[in-house]
Amino acid sequence: MLANPRRAKPRAPEVAAERDLVVEDAATGFCGAVVGLEKSYSGDLVRLEDRRGATRVFLMLPAAFLIDGRAVTLVRPRTRGPQAATTTASGSRAAPRSRARTARASRIFVEGVHDATLVERVWGADLRAEGVVVESLDGLDNLAARLEEFGPAAHRRAGVLVDHLVAGSKEMRLTGEVGEHVLVCGHPYIDVWEAVKPASVRIAAWPRIPRGTDWKTGICRELRWGTPQDGWRRVLAGVHDFRDLEVDLLRSVEELIDFVTAAADDT
Repeated sequence: MLANPRRAKPRAPEVAAERDLVVEDAATGFCGAVVGLEKSYSGDLVRLEDRRGATRVFLMLPAAFLIDGRAVTLVRPRTRGPQAATTTASGSRAAPRSRARTARASRIFVEGVHDATLVERVWGADLRAEGVVVESLDGLDNLAARLEEFGPAAHRRAGVLVDHLVAGSKEMRLTGEVGEHVLVCGHPYIDVWEAVKPASVRIAAWPRIPRGTDWKTGICRELRWGTPQDGWRRVLAGVHDFRDLEVDLLRSVEELIDFVTAAADDT
C-alpha cells in the first residue's frame, strides 16, 4: 500500500510592499515600516525604518517577512512603488521630481573620494536640485593650485570641506589664506569616516590610533575590518541619511551649500 504523498508546504501569501506597511524581518526580528524599494544584483530590496528612525535594507525573499506573526512574501506593487519620499536624505523637504538644474559656476571642493561619496549619499538630491557640483581635490595639498585654476569670483564661489580642521593642524595652515569668494568649513575628525556615528557602523566608538600610523589602516586593524577598502564598504553601508552623521559635518556641508547657492548671477 502506498503511503500518502507528503503535503506540499503552503506558499506564503504575497503582499505588496506599499509605503508605511509595517513588517518584521523573520531572520533578524527587525520591525519597521516600508520607506523605499531598491534593486541590486541579488534581487529586489526593501528598506524598512523602525520607530527610532533606524533603517535597514533586506532582500525580498520568499516568506522572509512577518505580518502579525504570519509569514509573507513582499513583492513590488503592480502599479507603483512606495510614494515618493517627502524629505531627502539630508532631511530637507523634497522638491517635486524634475530635471536636474543646470550646473552652477560655483563649486564645492572636498579632500577625497570618500568625502565626495558621503556628501553625495546624504545631500545628492539637494545638490542636483540646486545645480551644485562637488569635486575631489585628491588631497588638501592641491587646494591652492585648484583654486588658482578655478578663479573664484562673486558669481563663482568656492566652498571647501576640510577634515581635521582644528587649531595648529596642517589643514588649518593650508586653508589659512584662501582669498575672497571662498569659504572653508570643516569638522574636527581626523578622517571623514570618523564623522559617521559609531552606532551606524555597529561599533561602540572609533578607536584611537597612535600618531605615525595610517589612520584608516589602524582603524581596520583595531576593528578587524580587513583592508581599508573593506572598511570603506562597511562605513558607506552604514550611512543612509543625515541621522548617521555627526553634527559637525552636517553643519559644515549645509553652510557650504548655502554659501555657493547665494552667489550673485550664478549660471
